[in-house]
Amino acid sequence: MTALEIFEKQVTGKKALVIFSGGQDSTTCLLWALKKYDEVRAISFSYGQRHSVELTLAADICSQLGVAQTVVDLSVQFAELNESALLTKGDDVNAETTRGLPASFVPNRNLIFLIYAHTFAQKIGFDTLVTGVCQTDYSGYPDCRYDFIQSAKATMNMASEVDIEIETPIMWLNKAETFMLADLCGDINIIINKTLTCYNAELTMNRYGYGCGKCNACLLRARGYDEYVEMVKCSE
Repeated sequence: MTALEIFEKQVTGKKALVIFSGGQDSTTCLLWALKKYDEVRAISFSYGQRHSVELTLAADICSQLGVAQTVVDLSVQFAELNESALLTKGDDVNAETTRGLPASFVPNRNLIFLIYAHTFAQKIGFDTLVTGVCQTDYSGYPDCRYDFIQSAKATMNMASEVDIEIETPIMWLNKAETFMLADLCGDINIIINKTLTCYNAELTMNRYGYGCGKCNACLLRARGYDEYVEMVKCSE
């Protein structure tokens, strides 16, 4: 699907809980959800990430958009049970593990986030989860794939005998199209000026937004932004 098709997509639910990090992808999903649902809330996670400044930005974005935000602290659990370059300062986030996965991959992170969000959605009576996972630009993370999301949804709904939908608006979009979707939602400036995707948590302002300009997340975002600018020029 294209960014325009996702923007125009009809949804079945009325109340959406967005898994929200404060990065480009989740912020785009939040902007999209605000266009589609009667009620939107955000749930964010502190898990010891080296780029934890994103949580400050996430709170600022929620405040600006008038979105209620719940923050769950999982830092102790992740520190004891998990291993990733995103959890250890000084490690090379661009390296690979012995399994051939990106060193920045945090095992089971998205599944854990989904379980907590799914549980909270039941408590507050919400019928939809929205998450910014993306198979097109998934950077080698196995828990960003479509099949994983469908499997997780089926398992969680079976476990609780509920029917909570999981929407993944950017699943099949590349980074340029993700910029375009935010533009269609009318808030491209929030993406540029408020979001952080950089694994090294650098708040240096670049043409595409904050970032070090060197980590894989920044390189992907920079390339996507330049392609988005060309898309806009061609449409004029």
